[in-house]
Amino acid sequence: MSTEVKVPVLGESVSEATIGEWLKQPGEAVGLDEPIASLETDKVAIEVTAPVAGVMGQQIAKLGDTVAVGAVIATVEDGTPSAGAEPVAARAEAPIAPASDTIAPTPAVPTVAAEASTLSPAVRRAVLEHGIDPAVIKGTGKDGRITKEDVLSAAAAKSAAPAPAAVTAQAEPASAPSGSRGEERVKMTRLRQTVARRLKEAQNTAALLTTFNDCDMSAVMKARDTFRESFEKKHGVRLGFMSFFAKAACLALKDFPAVNARIEGDEIIYHPYVDLSVAVSAPNGLVVPVVRDVQAMGFADIEKAIAALGKKAKDGTLTLADMQGGTFTISNGGVFGGLMSTPIINPPQSAVLGLHRIEDRPVVRDGQIVIRPMMYLALSYDHRLIDGREAVTALKTIKEAIEDPTRLLIDL
Repeated sequence: MSTEVKVPVLGESVSEATIGEWLKQPGEAVGLDEPIASLETDKVAIEVTAPVAGVMGQQIAKLGDTVAVGAVIATVEDGTPSAGAEPVAARAEAPIAPASDTIAPTPAVPTVAAEASTLSPAVRRAVLEHGIDPAVIKGTGKDGRITKEDVLSAAAAKSAAPAPAAVTAQAEPASAPSGSRGEERVKMTRLRQTVARRLKEAQNTAALLTTFNDCDMSAVMKARDTFRESFEKKHGVRLGFMSFFAKAACLALKDFPAVNARIEGDEIIYHPYVDLSVAVSAPNGLVVPVVRDVQAMGFADIEKAIAALGKKAKDGTLTLADMQGGTFTISNGGVFGGLMSTPIINPPQSAVLGLHRIEDRPVVRDGQIVIRPMMYLALSYDHRLIDGREAVTALKTIKEAIEDPTRLLIDL
């Protein structure tokens, strides 16, 4: 008897997804509620679990297929896999022995094609580049999945292995055609397609403009160094720069509510709260989870919330609820070494604050040239809603609060 596996409800306003990865292959045992497939929506990856225990049956949908909520994508059969049975997709034909022992046997070609459907694009690319058979790699990822690091480790071990003994007759070495460099064509993930579409829509719709300022990080760095150990001991989380900028942004958004607003049709929607979108890197690309009601949170609460979302992003466990909403965004390109950039707004938001790397630069203080740890700040905004005066002054408010953190305590 077969049980159908259907696409679950994906979240508000999300009606379809793409088959991103099959976590189980036909013939493999599956447990109740065990993940068997990963779906890519416009925002996050969602795992589809088995409705019953049994054996993985037919994969009705293929990798890359777009499927609607409620669509049948696979079946789970009753019973257990036969002893010693191996997944259908993992089996490969044994090479046929040559008729004459005077000819060297042809090395077996890695069964990359047979395994490719179970690998992520990054892992698949690494497998092809290094010529490693996925079947011989022991996965260390979730549920035993192969990671890119597993492939690189296998490639290093292969390079370190001694060369095979010479055979009685040399086979002609295979060589790539002269001048051939090779290319790889990989379909964009649904998340990447959505990011590309939304960013282009932002450019086409909003009147984008960016204002810059620089910020002396001396006071914040001193406060962070002074209270780092006691803060972590008391709250169980490290004191970072993001909480300072989050609180500074709340001050600016309170004074300039248009920076925290959005346009909807011919109306402006103002928010009396700050739901802060924080841009973080995830395995499948940049994601922007939301910290709710930042204006009512303390430093420790902000750091804990950001750390929790960052971990979920790294583990690929962010939900649609984590991503929805957001009234203002902070993007920290400084962690990658960026000196200056013009961040693009996250629709329907109207502004985004870009942070950059901290570096010692000569500045003038009281008529003297001194060295200070400086950071460039960038505020991109929708000029349809936010006037230049508001944007420049809001960014100046953030700068002043960072340069004198006392302002954060007395709401100035």
